Amino acid sequence: MRLAELVMAVVMGIFSLYLMWKSAELEIGWIPEEGPGGGAWPFWLAFIMLLCCLWLILQWVRGKSPLSQSTEVYMDRQTLIDVSLVAGSLTITVALFHVIGVYGALPLFLIFYIRFLGNHTWTLTAATAVIAPVAAFFFFEIALKIILPKGYTEPAFYPLYRIFL
Repeated sequence: MRLAELVMAVVMGIFSLYLMWKSAELEIGWIPEEGPGGGAWPFWLAFIMLLCCLWLILQWVRGKSPLSQSTEVYMDRQTLIDVSLVAGSLTITVALFHVIGVYGALPLFLIFYIRFLGNHTWTLTAATAVIAPVAAFFFFEIALKIILPKGYTEPAFYPLYRIFL
């Protein structure tokens, strides 16, 4: 655990610096008569994340956090299997975006995750697998006007666009 805490703090700190660098390609300050620049929000969030990483590294060096004193194994065999199942299923879900779209892949992932990994009831699984994509559709496509990938299922959405857009 001790080494894992340090490695994650360093990796996330490097990622924070990268995000700050990329978001600084846009204006990160205040633009008169407009408000904050396009890079302001991601830059300052990444800056706060960098400060948190530096704090974690300092706590690790000082040995003040419980994790920095721990000699436990970071990930046992069962945890590694569980993480691999989730990572693998998410990878398959993202790969399916091109074929059956977000609104087809999301219910499949939710069914696998909730029912088979989480051992929840079919009632909860079915309700979530139906409600989440419908809510996502109305939130992204209708409210925010952000079109998500639909793959080969796109023609099925044309009637909805005619109704709501």
